[in-house]
Amino acid sequence: MKARKKKKDIKVLLQLFTLFFKLGPSTFGGGYAMIAAIEREIVNKKAWLKPGEIGDMVSVAGSAPGGVAVNSAAFVGYKLAGVLGAVVAVFAITLPTFLIVLILSILGMLFQDVPKVQAALKGVHAAVVALIIVAAYKIGKASIMDIPTLLIASISVLLLLFTPLHSLYLILGGPVAGVAIIAVKKVLGLSAQTEKQVKDQQADLNYLEYYI
Repeated sequence: MKARKKKKDIKVLLQLFTLFFKLGPSTFGGGYAMIAAIEREIVNKKAWLKPGEIGDMVSVAGSAPGGVAVNSAAFVGYKLAGVLGAVVAVFAITLPTFLIVLILSILGMLFQDVPKVQAALKGVHAAVVALIIVAAYKIGKASIMDIPTLLIASISVLLLLFTPLHSLYLILGGPVAGVAIIAVKKVLGLSAQTEKQVKDQQADLNYLEYYI
């Protein structure tokens, strides 16, 4: 039994390493740009997380110090294989990025004045914007479930766009506002929904491919 369990644990660790090593090169533009790719792999293909847990993953990853992609990998790795799983997932997702940045840094110094290289980078910038918008849309569908959550999201966006308020205060204020709203609803005897119900279990496969 122990040998079988150990073999199973090793298999899970290898799967974690392979998956996040493959996802690592898709982190151009920051962690939020790869949320759709992470969701496709760990929810639709591997079924490691339920659709509703993606919102939890993004909340934890965005609130904790460090990159969103790395924190997301740690979240998934820990859920599947504990501390060792988190370590393997983080190492796997950072290794290809480190190697790519190292190679690009060397090549960039050699070819930074080439017009075609500059044009290619501008194309990458435009694509990253689209990917972040898609990720925001999908997170919004899972997180905005009623008028209070819509108001919190809208006010947060307005504060980020039109005030110099640091995002840390929004991260800290979001949970406080959520707890306060739930408490008020319970006092008033209203329904206090904390998770969005999934109406359709069919996986949404219309994801943008994001492998560069």
